[in-house]
Amino acid sequence: MKRREIIEFEVGKMEFGGTSSTIIGKRNVQMKGGITGQKVKASVKKANSQKADVKLLEVLEKSPLETEQACKHFGQCGGCTILSLPYEKQLEIKKQQILDLFESHDIKGFEFLGIESSPNNTCYRNKMEFTFGNEMKDGPLTIGMHKKGRHIDIVTVDGCMLIDQDFIKILTATEEFFRAERLPYYRGNDHKGYLRHLVVRKGIKTNEMMVMIVTSTQLDYDMDKYKDMLLGLDLDADLASVLHCLNDNLADAVKCDELRVLHGRDHIYEELLGLRFKISPFSFFQTNTLGAEKLYSMAREFVGDYKDKVLYDLYSGTGTIGQVLSQKARKVYGIEIVEEAVEAANENAKLNGLTHCEFIAGDVAKTVNSLKERPDIIIVDPPRPGIHKDAVRDISKFNAEEIIYISCNPKTLVVDLQGFESYGYEVKKVRCMDMFPNTPHCETVVLLQRKDK
Repeated sequence: MKRREIIEFEVGKMEFGGTSSTIIGKRNVQMKGGITGQKVKASVKKANSQKADVKLLEVLEKSPLETEQACKHFGQCGGCTILSLPYEKQLEIKKQQILDLFESHDIKGFEFLGIESSPNNTCYRNKMEFTFGNEMKDGPLTIGMHKKGRHIDIVTVDGCMLIDQDFIKILTATEEFFRAERLPYYRGNDHKGYLRHLVVRKGIKTNEMMVMIVTSTQLDYDMDKYKDMLLGLDLDADLASVLHCLNDNLADAVKCDELRVLHGRDHIYEELLGLRFKISPFSFFQTNTLGAEKLYSMAREFVGDYKDKVLYDLYSGTGTIGQVLSQKARKVYGIEIVEEAVEAANENAKLNGLTHCEFIAGDVAKTVNSLKERPDIIIVDPPRPGIHKDAVRDISKFNAEEIIYISCNPKTLVVDLQGFESYGYEVKKVRCMDMFPNTPHCETVVLLQRKDK
């Protein structure tokens, strides 16, 4: 097996995060993508006598497991890589993948409580970020998602099954409008152009919708015409916010140099488990509202009796989990490095009348040591890279009775759990929550207790 060689094989085991592993001869062949049983064509990126990394080029034959009808973009858009599998099969695969990760890191002796399904496995997303571009060189303006494996080409995902019809109407109407206006999209290779991104958010419980158009400052265009077009759409939701974000940052990401309110307000509201949250265009909020209610209910069950106890909510974001768990606690301290998120968290706590919640801006690894009041229970909900090893050490030093770890990435979760075990904790309970149906991702909730408790 040599670099750039084209090979054909049947995909073996699916691994967490959307990769697959197949034994060919004596080699372990790793590939991004692939469903067990598919016949595929791939290009060898690198190889030695024990292993090889390959790039998927084409699915030659579907897997016998692929019995569900997929959307028309399946295989083009890189989002729903397992949409063609029955939902129950998706849950079974994710559950086993997570158990395999725990076993491979020698984490055992815990009570495994299975995997919970999402209340909805289609039309569940409350936020989408679309990109302007074209589907092929010199083609007409498109707006949608990057094609799988292609950084430049954009496919209009008007058949996406993860979003409801309000998202689709806004997406297609925006594309038609700006095609007619003949405005250029922003090109990342030379940083010239105007139209960059479209961000759409929806309050599933409140039925409020936000639309934010993101452009450079290279043209002086009257966005009121776009706003008026949006207000004329027949939407089920209330269009509570239309925004124009000016962004001249060179990175292909939604940044904001200036925010202009074209209609309504600069935020919408959403509700979770009886609490109300103000959502700005840049707020972190779980993308599956109904799934988040189940996820946070799991965490609340794991905490058990926390009446009159002090809780630390670390990596707190906009403070959703801390506020959900605050109703019986004596005090909740939240720590988050993003200052805007901390401002939103304190504002949301005030909105919900939670005077015993305090959110602090700072790096968890440093800020935890400055808090005077010791925690009885610690909640950690870190980003995908997990917890820095120094932070694992400092969190453990508080000797909290329990730690509830909410993870969006079980690959880093199991490494962090080994760290906590080395500091005197043991894993007692594990439960998975499928927040992202039809994708290879999943949330995991873990209860850790001190061994001397």
